[in-house]
Amino acid sequence: MRISTKSTFDIGSSQINSLQGALNRTQMQLSTNRRMLTPADDPVASARALEVTQSQSINTQFVTNRSNAKNALSQEENALKSTGDLVQDVNELIVKAGNPTLTDKDRLSLATELEGRITDMLGLANTADGAGGYLFSGYKSTTMPFTPTAAGATYQGDQGQRTLQVGSARSLPTSDAGSTVFENNMTGNGTFVTAADPTPPPAPNNFTRGGSGIISAGTVTNAVALTGHKYSIDFTVVPATPGVPAVSTYLVTDTTLGVTVPSPAAPAPYLAGKSISFDGLQFDIKGVPADQDKFTVAPSAKESVFKTMTDLLGALRQSASGEAGQARLTNSLNAAHTILDTAYDNVLSVRSEVGSRMKELDYLDSAGDDLDIQYATTLSDLQDLNVVKAISLFTQQQTTLQAAQQSFTKVSNLSLFNYIN
Repeated sequence: MRISTKSTFDIGSSQINSLQGALNRTQMQLSTNRRMLTPADDPVASARALEVTQSQSINTQFVTNRSNAKNALSQEENALKSTGDLVQDVNELIVKAGNPTLTDKDRLSLATELEGRITDMLGLANTADGAGGYLFSGYKSTTMPFTPTAAGATYQGDQGQRTLQVGSARSLPTSDAGSTVFENNMTGNGTFVTAADPTPPPAPNNFTRGGSGIISAGTVTNAVALTGHKYSIDFTVVPATPGVPAVSTYLVTDTTLGVTVPSPAAPAPYLAGKSISFDGLQFDIKGVPADQDKFTVAPSAKESVFKTMTDLLGALRQSASGEAGQARLTNSLNAAHTILDTAYDNVLSVRSEVGSRMKELDYLDSAGDDLDIQYATTLSDLQDLNVVKAISLFTQQQTTLQAAQQSFTKVSNLSLFNYIN
């Protein structure tokens, strides 16, 4: 068989180029530590590696989201802690104000202190989130949550809870609406609220009539018997006459239905501190109510902590001279103290929820770390190079290439002219 010189050169150079290309490919695999340089190397593994890489990227984004969620919840937790401390301070101020030895001037000093507490509470309610928004404004993050009014403060936000996707199947709230934190406080004992005659001056009320009755917050004795109606407890006092002491009686009226309780009912004799029970509820009245004095019972309702503190401020500024003044002050202080206790419990409840979310984020972080390790292991199995095998192959290809180059050199030098003298 005859082989031309051109064929010899073409075949030799083609073979050397192939061997050189294979060597270069192995060298690139070693330099990148990747088995697959192009999807064509292993289409199935390449597709799977792409899926795993995308999942790994999503998991990395969840890590960022959880970090942002932790920052937001930490800010809220700090604000809630300060709010709880402030509510406790106001409760301590109420205890001070209840000291009967204080003068009206002393209570005015406490009122000045309370004004500062109201300002502090408003500042906490309008805490900024550090990103140009506010913590407690719901979805309306750029709107200041509370604006001061004569009656306390008005909520300008909404009821929304901002959320972040912190896991493949978990969206976590990162905020709470201001109405939930500062306006979710039940008056009274949470079921019903008792109060002295709420008639505002200058109309006659318990104070102007000289009554010194003090009503308790009361308790529920039979939840089934509760009606949810409003009631009025009206007193009648027959003045004392020579040899005959004064006689005080009261009549309970269901003002929702306009009937006495029970119906019909006769006035009951009043004994200070004796329990008054009807329709599943119970409370007592102490002191000396005046003729036509009135107390009310109504279903509990939600009240803003700002209204409670503002009402308390008004009570501290009123005169508390005489038994009637002390009774008015005591009734106001008791009402404020009861609501602020509820407000404190409510803040603790929201703070507990925030803590549980932060704890869940810790668990999700741990699970995310495990998942990231799993993704990295899977990618390594799909993409990483068997270095020992690759080095062995590289050495073999290098030897083969050298042999091919040397043999090509010798073959290319074969010529009859070398043998002609």
